Amino acid sequence: MHLIVFVVLSNGDMVQPMRLTVHTDYALRVLMYLSVRTERLATIEEIAKAYQISENHLMKVVNRLARHGFVETLRGRGGGLRLGKPADATTIGEVLRAVEDDLHIVECFGAADTCRISQACHLKHAFNCALNAYLSELDGWTLADIVSDRKALLHELRLVEH
Repeated sequence: MHLIVFVVLSNGDMVQPMRLTVHTDYALRVLMYLSVRTERLATIEEIAKAYQISENHLMKVVNRLARHGFVETLRGRGGGLRLGKPADATTIGEVLRAVEDDLHIVECFGAADTCRISQACHLKHAFNCALNAYLSELDGWTLADIVSDRKALLHELRLVEH
């Protein structure tokens, strides 16, 4: 499963979709969950159950989020997870850059560029501008922004009755 984002160039043309990995999708879900469940520590098990996703995969996601300081993990009896920094201080763009392994929209973005026309082609520049605009937009959105309707999110996750 991938989160699909369509890139729109400045002239309005929609181009090949940019795909984010399941890892990134899950990372954002974990951070959203922790943003709305601030009254106590959360566990990987309860987050996995709330979203109906794999605990094993979620452990890898949480580990990466913790390495980047987005999540704080507390071990031992009574341990669990909480946000590593306030939701209003964490941008979606920052998270994406930290957890997405490959933001290369086209082959020529990478070191292993084998395209025969790379030297003469301006497509790389167009995609680079689109990627920068995309990340810049996401830098304007914080975790707090995307979980602003806390009550509705808690209801959808079946964590609170209306």
